[in-house]
Amino acid sequence: MNNAVKRKLIQIAAFGFTNSHIGNFAGGKLYTGKWKQFCNPGLNCYSCPAATLACPIGAMQAVAGSMQYNFSFYVVGFLLAVGVLLGRFVCGWLCPFGLVQELLYKIPSRKYRLRKLFTYMKYGILVVFVFVLPIAATNYMGMGKPAFCQYICPSGTLFGGIPMTAAHPELRTATGFLFGLKISILILTILACVFIFRFFCKTLCPLGAIYGLLNKISIYHLEVDRQSCIKCGQCAHTCKMDVDPTTAPNSAECIRCGACAASCPKQAIRLGFTSLGPVQK
Repeated sequence: MNNAVKRKLIQIAAFGFTNSHIGNFAGGKLYTGKWKQFCNPGLNCYSCPAATLACPIGAMQAVAGSMQYNFSFYVVGFLLAVGVLLGRFVCGWLCPFGLVQELLYKIPSRKYRLRKLFTYMKYGILVVFVFVLPIAATNYMGMGKPAFCQYICPSGTLFGGIPMTAAHPELRTATGFLFGLKISILILTILACVFIFRFFCKTLCPLGAIYGLLNKISIYHLEVDRQSCIKCGQCAHTCKMDVDPTTAPNSAECIRCGACAASCPKQAIRLGFTSLGPVQK
């Protein structure tokens, strides 16, 4: 079994486990069992009827926006542990919305590369919408809003907002400008993902920003054997995340998909938890 097929099967399995309560879509109910107290390593909306686990970004905002302004040690600790262990491997292999984006990219169309400048947007979104606004923008009770979930998250709109409003007429009557804004962001994201590989991951995802910052120190990492590398450029040409593994093997944009390693004619690129020989760090 080649790497691409194996990765796709694992992505589908991760998607299925994360959203295992399919029957809840019919009545618009949420799973509230014991598993919901744990965070999913990838981005998946808490309000999705089928969701088994909570979203780490949503959980972080919920705690930060509480009246006590608590710091979410559990969520931050969980993200740091996962990030230090795997880095953006989570994005490439385990994230449900990552799978959706890749399926959209398979729609026949002209494909485009994104300028690197746009990849920095997700760090601004992480700071402003995940850290600052839930604390700074509070209501009369002193409670903040989960700004990223409320104003931006297209995954939440697709898997949570649309199914819940479809199942509950009372929610449809309450929708207004904000819901329209989120639908617009979702539509633009879907269209962009058809033309640009993982557009949301590259530009808007705060979870990808966190894991990206930990890519350089993650135990699971990418290595390039400098003695075997012939500098043919095939790996950089193959990478849909616009990374050149020979110059930036642990780039914040690398999702550890393994496509570069599979394309290398000299098998000079390797991924693993331990050092695998003479390599470029």
